[in-house]
Amino acid sequence: MGRSFAFKHYHSKALPLNFVNPKPSLGSVSFRRESGLIYALLAYTAWGLLPIYWKAFGSVSSIEVLSHRFFWSAVFLISVLVAQDRRAELQAIGRSPRTLGILLITALLLAFNWGLYIYGVNSDRVVETSLGYFINPLVSVLLGFVVLKERLHWGQQLAVALATLGVIYFIWQLGTVPWIALFLAFSFALYGLVRKIVPVSPVVGLTIEALWVAPAAILFISFGDVTGTGHFSDSLGLMLLFMGCGIVTSFPLLWFNNAAKRLQLSTLGFMQYLAPSLQLLLGVFLYREPFTPAHAVTFGCIWLALLIYSTTSWLRTRTQRI
Repeated sequence: MGRSFAFKHYHSKALPLNFVNPKPSLGSVSFRRESGLIYALLAYTAWGLLPIYWKAFGSVSSIEVLSHRFFWSAVFLISVLVAQDRRAELQAIGRSPRTLGILLITALLLAFNWGLYIYGVNSDRVVETSLGYFINPLVSVLLGFVVLKERLHWGQQLAVALATLGVIYFIWQLGTVPWIALFLAFSFALYGLVRKIVPVSPVVGLTIEALWVAPAAILFISFGDVTGTGHFSDSLGLMLLFMGCGIVTSFPLLWFNNAAKRLQLSTLGFMQYLAPSLQLLLGVFLYREPFTPAHAVTFGCIWLALLIYSTTSWLRTRTQRI
């Protein structure tokens, strides 16, 4: 899930289009864009449909699912890096205590975010989890203002204010704080903020993060097997679901990386809302979760905020280029 920070960092590392060919043909540019759109659609659709996968675990605890997700992700990602002959990148990070320390912090933030997301989905709060990922880009803007002292243009200020009003209205009408949505938004925004200062690619960084958590995950899985409280060997179907956690985690990221190489940031910025939109549709129409008038007003405020934020940011970028 999700993501807004990743394409900013990764795209800055991508080679310029004319690195190999100083004058790329219109056909090659068009092909890169079309293939980039396909990769982006694959990534964001996969992230948007993830609730279906987590729902398949039924009554299995979120911690057990999370443990398998980190363990099998580590296995799969290491295999990918070995196949791509990128072991030198892992070794370079291993020689940098500072980078390893920062990635430990991001690993803990990611573990909290992933665990909370799985819990939210399996406790019938898919609508609320989608709210969290709609809010996330605006929280990132807010953290950039507070922590990095970045200046906000009027569109960003208005967007943050509208989103805040939407959440306040939700609390006032329903008498409850959408804790899952807020913790998801802030934990992933913090993850992106810290991850931004680490000069590693998303795949390599995620591999190190998975390796940091993997020992604890192995201990938890082993304890479950020894005590009989684990579910890995309950059935072949469940075993395959656990092992598939690494694939459903890693493949969308690989697709996203390919999209980030081929598309402009503004295009990826608009497309990132596909994932929470799909989650919202799943929650309302597939899982029949309540969508009250208070939900409608809150989501309406946030959608309007995102529209203002995205449009004004795009216009400012276009003006600066001119």
